[in-house]
Amino acid sequence: MIFCNLREETLMKNLSQYRIMALGLVASVIGAPLAADVLSTTSPTIRNNLCVGGSCLNDESFSGDFNQIVVKASNTRLLFEDATTLANFPSDDWALQANERVINGRNQFMLKNDTLGTIPVTVQAGAGENALFLADTGRIGMGTSMPQTDLHIVGSGATVGLRMQTSGASSHTWAMQSNQFNWFMTNVTDNNVPFVVRSGAGTNTLVLDDNSFVGIGTPAPEELLHIRSSTPNTDAFALFDATAAGSDSAFRLRQNGTIPSTWEFRNQQSSGRLNVGIAGGNTPLKIDNLANNNLIRLGRNGLPGEVNITGTLVVNNTQLNVPDYVFADDYALRPLAEVRAFIDKNSHLPDVPSEAEIKANGVDMTAMQMTLLKKVEELTLYTLELEQARAAQQAQIAELQGLVLGLRQMQE
Repeated sequence: MIFCNLREETLMKNLSQYRIMALGLVASVIGAPLAADVLSTTSPTIRNNLCVGGSCLNDESFSGDFNQIVVKASNTRLLFEDATTLANFPSDDWALQANERVINGRNQFMLKNDTLGTIPVTVQAGAGENALFLADTGRIGMGTSMPQTDLHIVGSGATVGLRMQTSGASSHTWAMQSNQFNWFMTNVTDNNVPFVVRSGAGTNTLVLDDNSFVGIGTPAPEELLHIRSSTPNTDAFALFDATAAGSDSAFRLRQNGTIPSTWEFRNQQSSGRLNVGIAGGNTPLKIDNLANNNLIRLGRNGLPGEVNITGTLVVNNTQLNVPDYVFADDYALRPLAEVRAFIDKNSHLPDVPSEAEIKANGVDMTAMQMTLLKKVEELTLYTLELEQARAAQQAQIAELQGLVLGLRQMQE
């Protein structure tokens, strides 16, 4: 074995010899066109310090704090050349290189795959303290020597981020960033910010559960979307806000069952109405934005089956047949005896649906209103006939009373 732990005078005496040996070694390290000398055919040991390279001095000084191997030249690198010739064994050559070997090149330290000509790892000269720190816990720190999670990033400015960029013809770039106010996702390519979390957002502001349910304000959503308010005097509202010109605000309910349909609740920008109907189809319900309070109430205290309409009910049916025809001269008014016979037989008025019919088919309120109006008008005619008969009877009674009075006077 060759030992290089020598006294100073011995080292100086044999310096030239080791200098030649070092030059031979540097030829293999940096690829310089020098002839190599064989230093040993055994396994020598070099103790303390070693300088390798064309710029090493005869009286090279080494730091007393370390045992060092110094590679000293204008272009320096350490080559790991794999001489494996066995099949299926890894054999790539690797190198550690300091700085680029071109004019105006960059100051940087590189790990190179010499076989493939790639540089998978680069450390530039301006990299800050703890730019990359691998803790003994296995955690990685970037900008910190005390990583608190598997990956801990501490930025040097007001905003820190993680950028993700694809390559190729359809390349796209995203960035996750944070500052003292927000954590946000940025679509760098399209220059927009689709997702933001404010620094004051509370616990369970947004939860995506294991069953794909979404919770807003709850850690355990019970439906596909569950909105919960747990703060006193705070309502659990969902706001659908259309702010652009010509845009309605709406939401839809769709099912694809036996009879597929999509219902729509739409706040129409052109009228201010709430329209409820089939998406792209009929709108059977419209509520004006100036409608009075409590126009329709379904049920009241103690009266759960009551339908209370506080406004004016207007029926506008194009097939409505108002029964003013009852007052026409040719209208065939049933005699009361015929009406009585019908009631005795059927237990309801003519033209009016029976209780059984209403239970079976329901009631058409418009038709029922017109039928009742018809009966009122017929009742009016019956009343007028009775009044006419009563007037005739009164005239006859007056005439008879006059005759009786005359007879009494004659007898006297």
